Amino acid sequence: MVEDAILGYLATHEVIPDSGQFADEHGLDHNEVVNVIKSLHGFRFIDAQDIKRETWVLTEEGKKYAAEGSPEVQLFLAVPPEGIISMDELQKKLGPSIFKIGCLQAGKNKWVDMGKQVSRKVQHVEDKVKNLLIQIQVGQELDKDDMNMLKGRKLIVPQTWHCYSVRKGPNYAPKRKKVATDLTRENLQRGDWKELEFKEYNFNAKGPPAEAGHLHPLLKVKDQLKNMFLRMGFEEMPTNNFVESSFWNFDALLQPQQHPARDAHDTFFLEAPSTTRKLPEEYVELVKRVHEAGGYGSRGYGYEWKREEANKNLMRTHTTAVSARMLYALAKQPFAPKKYFSIDRVFRNEAVDRTHLAEFHQIEGLVCDRGLTLGDLIGVLYDFFSQLGMSNLRFKPTYNPYTEPSMEVFSYHEGLGKWVEIGNSGVFRPEMLRPMGLPEDVSVIAWGLSLERPTMILYGISNIRDLFGHKVDLSLIRRNPICRIGIN
Repeated sequence: MVEDAILGYLATHEVIPDSGQFADEHGLDHNEVVNVIKSLHGFRFIDAQDIKRETWVLTEEGKKYAAEGSPEVQLFLAVPPEGIISMDELQKKLGPSIFKIGCLQAGKNKWVDMGKQVSRKVQHVEDKVKNLLIQIQVGQELDKDDMNMLKGRKLIVPQTWHCYSVRKGPNYAPKRKKVATDLTRENLQRGDWKELEFKEYNFNAKGPPAEAGHLHPLLKVKDQLKNMFLRMGFEEMPTNNFVESSFWNFDALLQPQQHPARDAHDTFFLEAPSTTRKLPEEYVELVKRVHEAGGYGSRGYGYEWKREEANKNLMRTHTTAVSARMLYALAKQPFAPKKYFSIDRVFRNEAVDRTHLAEFHQIEGLVCDRGLTLGDLIGVLYDFFSQLGMSNLRFKPTYNPYTEPSMEVFSYHEGLGKWVEIGNSGVFRPEMLRPMGLPEDVSVIAWGLSLERPTMILYGISNIRDLFGHKVDLSLIRRNPICRIGIN
């Protein structure tokens, strides 16, 4: 219908000067007219020229005043012709918004006396604002002062009107012949394919994007780090148990039972099942003895160790609990050097902000062999972090309950122009390893860092909640680039 109207009109007229006016005159929807014009223009049936012009339209407030009258006139009409009305009664009658604006404008026009009581100063007024708004609605032009007054009161706003000027194109015809887009079986059987006009094939057109899954940036970085560990000869530890006992999470790692990290303010404890059913009793007894009285060169903590504390179940706060289990299992076999790693989730009862979550990922690596020293640890750290593009390292002494010596690892960040902490490391204490049954000349060096921090640096993300959690923008998952760890 719309297409026939446009082509038919051009058969007897040279031009359609304004598609909006054409739509109004023929009772057509302008949006539909625009769509048909674009289609006909694409096939060169017509030549269309874009026209933009600015018009003024009423705001919602302006529409209300055009229908009901301006606030000042409403206020004037609410005041008795012969008498007075209190301000409170007038406000109740008009409502707070109309009352406030009406008082301001009616007082400015000197239509009423304002005080505790309100009375008229004149008997008749003209609603100039309403009349001007109606003129805008019907498309009439106003003088500059009236326009400035309506704009100042935010009763009108500019609106850009898009329309087209249309002329006949090189392929113009009074009626468009429908072109075929497919050669069908029926066309071949009837033989009418010889007379068909086929739509020109667009070899530059892009097909619809293929629907496929997308990897989260954390998974991309995790996969690259995993491959990096495997290239260095490490074995991956099983980290599929998020629930751990306090014994493996804390006690086996020489963390005293009164340590603040074991408080409910820092750790998620389980209500059901609240305790573990099975622990290696002989090993538990040795760990208890080290906590209470020391051993293997340690004085211990000198407190009464409680089994019920060790039995409590929790959401693991670090993957070092898995490392302790793996080393204990290694000690039960004839000794052989091992290199282990893990990358998985841990949970801590922390306040959520732009750099902290209650659930995040920890990267951990450890080497178990005879005669390892702090120098070996530093060498491994240089090798590991250089593959992450961080070769400028510094080390700072620190304290961990289960490592001695212990070091924080810093790298110089070129973008920030300062040294940034990137991980923690140390040599596992003999009083942690000997109760497991590992030989006396065996040492374990280890280090750990979060997965989120390098991912945020790589992808330029400043708020961790934009990377992980329920507030993540799905477009980040679909459009994030490849992980460039280890790519020169």
